[in-house]
Amino acid sequence: MRSQATEHLEVVVTKPGQLHELLDNAEAVLRKVAIAQRSTGILVTRHDPLRYTLALCDAVPFGETWEQTLSRPLAEGRTTGPSPVEN
Repeated sequence: MRSQATEHLEVVVTKPGQLHELLDNAEAVLRKVAIAQRSTGILVTRHDPLRYTLALCDAVPFGETWEQTLSRPLAEGRTTGPSPVEN
């Protein structure tokens, strides 16, 4: 069972150049929770260029961070789905 700790965060960029710092800080906060729980990874979702959410996600293996971009369906009916982050 999960604790009452933070399980998701929202990042909204208000100044140019702050995206990576904000995402790194939010991921670090969630990583601490994920390590304590030892059961989930982190899913980063891009809603638009200035708004992201980060959440603990059972579908992401422990110790990993995946990214997904929410977008309109492509011409063939496909959308972008989650993928592992490459370091």
